[in-house]
Amino acid sequence: MTKARIMIILTILAMLLVACQPASPTLEPSATPNWYATQTREALDTPNVPPTITPAPSATTPPTTAPTPTLAYPLEGYGPNNFPTDVNPLTGLKVADPQILDRRPILVKVQNLPRADRPQYGLSRADIVYEYYTEYGSTRFAALFFGQDAEQVMPIRSARFLDINLMRMYKPVFVFGSADPTIYQRLINSEFSNRLIIEGSNSCPAVCRYDPSGKDLLMVDTVELQNYLTTRGIDNTRPDLSGMYFNLTVPQGGKPADQVFVRFSGAVYNRWDYDLATGKYLRFSETKDDIQNTSPAYAQLTDALTQEPITADNLVILQVRHTEVDPRPEVEILDLSLLGSGPAYIARDGQMHQVMWQRLTESDLLTLVDGNGELFPFKPGQTWIELFSLNSTYTQEGSAWRFRFVSDW
Repeated sequence: MTKARIMIILTILAMLLVACQPASPTLEPSATPNWYATQTREALDTPNVPPTITPAPSATTPPTTAPTPTLAYPLEGYGPNNFPTDVNPLTGLKVADPQILDRRPILVKVQNLPRADRPQYGLSRADIVYEYYTEYGSTRFAALFFGQDAEQVMPIRSARFLDINLMRMYKPVFVFGSADPTIYQRLINSEFSNRLIIEGSNSCPAVCRYDPSGKDLLMVDTVELQNYLTTRGIDNTRPDLSGMYFNLTVPQGGKPADQVFVRFSGAVYNRWDYDLATGKYLRFSETKDDIQNTSPAYAQLTDALTQEPITADNLVILQVRHTEVDPRPEVEILDLSLLGSGPAYIARDGQMHQVMWQRLTESDLLTLVDGNGELFPFKPGQTWIELFSLNSTYTQEGSAWRFRFVSDW
């Protein structure tokens, strides 16, 4: 019996059970999928029926042109190498104190579900944030901190196979909560095992428990972490982070993209609205399950640390191969391939561009190239990357783009 049929049977049984008494959702892989998990997995097999677009709850008028650059920025941009000592190679922006760049990046695994634990802490200060599918309709964030620190980044959760790609790309230290035994063995047997940071008896005040409303969440202070790395004898030398190319000039050939909808499942979907005043995309996250894809509901996501909206100067959607690597039919553990190249889309300055992602060797950073194989410029600033499967689809309705995750395993 195939895993797909097993999942359908589990879904039907779970739906019958929930009619009497719903179970509470969980995120970590378990011996048997819970009701929440089977409902969200069902969404992946539901035909995509695009709902009617509703206006974004924004005070600004949808833009027709990108804002005029006002920053002093070199016409040739920065990158992909030879960055000035005071320019962050992960954002293309100058930093106030170049000494902050004299270290390794910090990769932190941050949860997205359950919704009751939102808003997350510290995401507005990350240089790059990856969002990716984990299991049974859930997603998680992998946030990279380099040019800015955050006194609280949380809630921290467990590692996935994707993180191996990010460790080899950005050469960071990695702060995470736990991992499935299969994944954990790969991590501790890797060449970067000495840069893995988990909670321990002497990890606080760098990695501690924080107890707002009795939730006992795991958090990291990236400033205190620097001292902890010293006490642990961990090499904190800045690695080579060449590869990304930044230019403030708006690229030609884009199509209007005032709204970008990103749907992973009936439990996790989000919307990014372009704000003409700031030149950034504002994130709105789902507030309820929308299994049939007919009645989505959103609320603007903020940072609990800074009280600032979660924004992106670059919103990137990558299509990469997802492979199920665990033979057990009752669990879902995926490996994502971020080596080689594949289709990609980047929304910046209110415009969507169809490009290709590229990472030719394990040590390369992920970059974007145009149809001629030339580097495509990121806008200077923060980048959010949404990892979609190869079979994922999109539709364009005026200036609204709808991306839908479809399983390909």
